[in-house]
Amino acid sequence: MTIKKISIPRWFRNIYNFYKEGFQNMTLGRTLWAIVLIKLFIMFAILKVFFFPNFLNSKFEKEEDRANYVKSELIDRSTATATITDSISY
Repeated sequence: MTIKKISIPRWFRNIYNFYKEGFQNMTLGRTLWAIVLIKLFIMFAILKVFFFPNFLNSKFEKEEDRANYVKSELIDRSTATATITDSISY
């Protein structure tokens, strides 16, 4: 049994080495990246829990009811938008 060696394209290795060496030589950049990652964690993990509750799961028990609600809201909002844009004269 022979093992087939996977060859990685040279351009991919060059890009990888470019970023690897860049991140190894960073001083201030590591602190900035840490701040960015902490902010992303706060935005997506903590704020989602408090400001974006799961509305559909709290209002409807069955998947079919949720689907019908979303469908009716999309239709109602699209017809309301079409009515508003039709009434605007240029």
